[in-house]
Amino acid sequence: MSISIALVFTYLSTLAQPLVAERLYNGLDRPVIVQMTAPTGSELVLLNGDGSLISGPMPIQSDRMDISKEMPEVWALERAAYLQLIINGQASGSPLVLEPLRSRMVPQVTKQLRPDGETSYQRIDQWKDEAATDSGSSETEENNDPVGGQADSEKGTTSTGAMISGLRIYPERDVKLNTSEGEIVLQLRPDAAPNTSWNFRQLVDGGFYRLIPFHRIVPLTRDGHGFVIQAGDPTGTGEGGPGYWLPIEPSTLPHDFGVISMARADEPDSAGSQIFICLSREGTARLDGQYASFGEAVQGGNVIVSISKTNLEDPATGRPETPPMILDAVLIDSPAREPGIIRKPISKPIPEE
Repeated sequence: MSISIALVFTYLSTLAQPLVAERLYNGLDRPVIVQMTAPTGSELVLLNGDGSLISGPMPIQSDRMDISKEMPEVWALERAAYLQLIINGQASGSPLVLEPLRSRMVPQVTKQLRPDGETSYQRIDQWKDEAATDSGSSETEENNDPVGGQADSEKGTTSTGAMISGLRIYPERDVKLNTSEGEIVLQLRPDAAPNTSWNFRQLVDGGFYRLIPFHRIVPLTRDGHGFVIQAGDPTGTGEGGPGYWLPIEPSTLPHDFGVISMARADEPDSAGSQIFICLSREGTARLDGQYASFGEAVQGGNVIVSISKTNLEDPATGRPETPPMILDAVLIDSPAREPGIIRKPISKPIPEE
């Protein structure tokens, strides 16, 4: 008797992951089937990124459930939420990310002069929902896009006028960067920048970030505040990428020490694979609303600081003498999310005396 490879893979997946969505993409108002491997008496909760409860606890009735029927709140989501298994009152296993497929927020830009008074750049002033009508309220100021919302009576729209076409559902995973200076573990933030997080996750899963140099290191701004370390270009020149441009999206995650964000050229939609990790809030606050931050370090603060102290061949461009390397990057299981508890990022390490 032969057993299909697909069935074996599904079985092994359910052993490693107690919650498994049958489909990555789930259309609006269609069944959202989740398979569960859990003992009798287990429950499900739906959580915001800050740990607050959206729905549940819901008793698990079978090992295969349509959660859209049991938790209709999934169709009212405006930002990614987390479906967490609860066993005997304790969160167990990595949650599933439930990410609404919403209409794009398109950047509205104006040209501004740089401090030199000669060259210009495109500044994002506000965002417009591509699905909004001229008569509707369509624009938001930077980083004021709501975290949650209620569904409007009109099918597929939210309280802000966004169009929701379904859900992308997948296990939450962290990213471990194995660098020449040590390990950095990043928590991705699909609740803050879903498509940017997904892009990075897919590049990591596909092996893109292997033997990648930190080609640009800017330890301090002109005002003496920590700025960024930058990587993600296989050529090491600052010009390389994945072969496509990534549309920018508004992020609710402020730039701060350990926050990872997408590097780009002047055109807002010119990001791809190049990323930077921030060295301070004071030095990178001005990047809020202009660059798509999508994750934050939860381990490896000393490694980030060590990379920032690399000797530079050209301080004007940030080119290091011997570039530190991302040896590889891998997805690892995220910890369970406890209701009412937010997962905090690392703080900047205190310098040793």
